[in-house]
Amino acid sequence: MAQPLEKVSIIPAEQALPAPMNAASLPVVGATEQIPVPRSEAAAVLNMIERAARDPAVDVDKLCQLMEMRRDALREQAEEEFNQAMAAVQGQMRAIVADANNSQTNSKYASYYALDKAIRPIYSAEGLALSFDTEDSPKPEHVRFVCYVTRGKHARKYKIDMPADGKGAKGGDVMTKTHATGSAATYGQRYLLRMIFNIAVDGDDDGNAAGGEPTKTITQEQADKLRERMESVGADRAKFLQFFRMERVEDLLAENLPAANDMLTKFAAQKAKS
Repeated sequence: MAQPLEKVSIIPAEQALPAPMNAASLPVVGATEQIPVPRSEAAAVLNMIERAARDPAVDVDKLCQLMEMRRDALREQAEEEFNQAMAAVQGQMRAIVADANNSQTNSKYASYYALDKAIRPIYSAEGLALSFDTEDSPKPEHVRFVCYVTRGKHARKYKIDMPADGKGAKGGDVMTKTHATGSAATYGQRYLLRMIFNIAVDGDDDGNAAGGEPTKTITQEQADKLRERMESVGADRAKFLQFFRMERVEDLLAENLPAANDMLTKFAAQKAKS
């Protein structure tokens, strides 16, 4: 016997289908949660000041104080960004190979061209810029070279005093004052670059590493005694360093120590006669 058919209710199509989702309710594939970027203390202070400046209830004196705080916060923020950029630059720099020779002292050194070629792309990428200038030096027959390192609204000044007397390694006149100033400028720029970015020079043997053997310099104790002797006899340390083509007393070659002591002895004797 045939079974009776089950009653089936007919539902309109618009009721059977789920309601369409609007664009806002659709899930976004690959979407990530927006995490607030941490702000520096200076940026937070600036934000607070800007809100207060828009408040009509804030009196003029209070607003002036807030503007001064704003200037201080901007300076602090600029210095913080400068320091971060400098740290990033030095983290990318490597030792630079000496590419030039000094025929007078048979020494190797990194030329300004080699230094600039290696480091300019690095510091420029971090927004740093350099500019050089000169100032009067408190030392006689010296020129003070200054370098301004800038980034945004922050600038830092570096300086070095270089002899410009035209004297050669043996103390005689070897160039005019004009040429001496130009030579001092070249030395000053190179030394400032190395000082600013803490650059090491690979292959600088100070002119006396024959046969590939490492150069032997004086000990720290010898350097301290030599420095004390210079001070006691009143010798010009800058000229002393220039004579031996070095940047600091500790760079003096061990084999040149007797000559250095003999020079100081003669200087003291000449000073006693005058």
